[in-house]
Amino acid sequence: MTARRIGVLLVNLGTPDSPNTPDVRRYLNEFLTDGRVVDMPAAIRYPLFQGLVVPLRAPKSAKIYKELWTERGSPLLFHGLDLQKKVQEELGEGYVVAFGMRYQNPSIASALKELQDAAVERIVVLPLFPQYASASTGSVQEKVMDIVKDWWIVPSISFISQFATEPGFIATIAARGRAEMKKQHYDHVVFSYHGIPERHIKKGDPTNYCRFGSCCDTLTDQNQYCYRAQCFATSRLVAAELGLSPEQYTVCFQSRLQSRLRDPWLQPYTDDALKKMPAKGIKNVLAFSPAFVADCLETTIEVGEEFKELFEETGGGHWQLVPSLNSEPQWVDTVADMIRRN
Repeated sequence: MTARRIGVLLVNLGTPDSPNTPDVRRYLNEFLTDGRVVDMPAAIRYPLFQGLVVPLRAPKSAKIYKELWTERGSPLLFHGLDLQKKVQEELGEGYVVAFGMRYQNPSIASALKELQDAAVERIVVLPLFPQYASASTGSVQEKVMDIVKDWWIVPSISFISQFATEPGFIATIAARGRAEMKKQHYDHVVFSYHGIPERHIKKGDPTNYCRFGSCCDTLTDQNQYCYRAQCFATSRLVAAELGLSPEQYTVCFQSRLQSRLRDPWLQPYTDDALKKMPAKGIKNVLAFSPAFVADCLETTIEVGEEFKELFEETGGGHWQLVPSLNSEPQWVDTVADMIRRN
């Protein structure tokens, strides 16, 4: 009898098929009409975003994607495929590793079909989002379950819902930062995470534990899936690895979509925080993006270029982005270890 194999599904957010406006429009339409990303009634969400927001935003976003694109295409895609290949090599013949995107291609459906065709015994799903959020990890989990519900045979499926404090994840981030610190002295470190609306945190807080304050200073049974608490936990652990005191780093949040006055997102906002730093004597900043495991628009362009320009315009000296984990050997080992343990 042939030895049974374990299926592995690695999932990242998604990317347009090309940096051209029609492909960017298709990507944004799928992304921004996800009810877990924009949690408003579908009767409002679809006409608002498909009819107004996306048509206005797509040409602007396409210009930014053209800056990001390389000879290999979208970094989020090729880093994901590189990770898939290396994790497959690390795990060996007892596993079948597939890679999919929540939005656009390769799709989660195509990746699951690959595992189904391989007749795997069970499936381990790893959304590549370190800190759990309904708009990212939760959306992937919902999509996977929506697809497999139509299978005649549904194998055992387990989800790795977060790895914000995974030792190998923390160690790999710290190693990347340490390499930058050897090149130059930095006055301060910034940990910039993708923002989400505060209401998303409250919707996932049935015990009313959240106060958007010191409640996030430790991870407990009550806040173990709080995105904000997990971001602070990741930052504390990386800071400890780097020997940083609390005064030497700032945790902040980027990429908010709507006006903070009408719809507050997690704070402090990265752009606001960095503009205040030069007046405090902070001239050289090392920036991490620990919500992302692969370089993408939000890291390379937003943190690496736009925030750098803003920091320098307000009197800063040097702003340096730490590269994401991508398919670094230490990160590949960590991913393989998490899968084996599941």
